[in-house]
Amino acid sequence: MANLQVKNVPEAVHERLRRQARENNCTMSAFVLAAIERELARCEWREHLRRQPTTDLGVQAATLIREERGMRDAGAE
Repeated sequence: MANLQVKNVPEAVHERLRRQARENNCTMSAFVLAAIERELARCEWREHLRRQPTTDLGVQAATLIREERGMRDAGAE
């Protein structure tokens, strides 16, 4: 397994990491590794979405949402 060292971490960030690790009952290393894994997954998901073809609805999505909410609200009366 590889090692990673992060230098010059601001004290405030270090303290926040320490506090979160303590609140999550894990080591700071485990907490940081989990945070890195989450961020990498987000980056990969955004890349996956970026590669997806766009869909033309023929009308703006906001218009469709507004119409749907209007029908929902009319049914609640």
